[in-house]
Amino acid sequence: MLRYCVYAVFLCVFLLIFIDQAIGFYVRQGIYTNVDTIPNRPYGVVLGTSKYFAKNTPNLFYSNRLSAANELFKNRKVDYLLLSGDNRTVEYNEPRTMFKDLRKMGVPEAFMYMDFAGFRTLDSVIRADQVFKAHSITIITQKFHCERALFIAKYHNIDAICFAADYPEGYTFVRFREFFARLQAVWDLLVEKEPHFLGNPEPLPPPVTLPVNQ
Repeated sequence: MLRYCVYAVFLCVFLLIFIDQAIGFYVRQGIYTNVDTIPNRPYGVVLGTSKYFAKNTPNLFYSNRLSAANELFKNRKVDYLLLSGDNRTVEYNEPRTMFKDLRKMGVPEAFMYMDFAGFRTLDSVIRADQVFKAHSITIITQKFHCERALFIAKYHNIDAICFAADYPEGYTFVRFREFFARLQAVWDLLVEKEPHFLGNPEPLPPPVTLPVNQ
């Protein structure tokens, strides 16, 4: 019995590592880290996270994503920013918080839109395409998150690339947790899970700068 339990544990570990590495390999060509080499896309989708950890400790994942979004916008690599995140309570509103902080960084209000139903990565990616009609997007988040988001986008035939924001030093637990998040993502696709909310289309404005891929 003990032998079977050990085998089962090794099988689970192998499955987690295999899925993790396979997803990263599958989407590797769609991830960019240099603003000078990333192609233009009309729409940048910033995936939300909390601004603070527990005890009001600043969340560097949040601030680095906003810095990356600001860099893309200032270099005219995206025309509009779609801020997608959780809005579970009146006090907790990721899109509104991102909107305010990006405005302080100099991004004009007219070029930012908010998706208040981006409860999960799957919701954010599918809603960008189906609700906001952003059919050519640059996802903005950390590299590990980029890989999962692009995997979801590819499965749903969404034209997406990703700009990887800086990953803060330390925080190894976040990357460890990603193993299980990717397993959940695969399961969601297998059971054809849909976003929690879709609703009526709310198309974003047409592109205003360069054509796609130029």
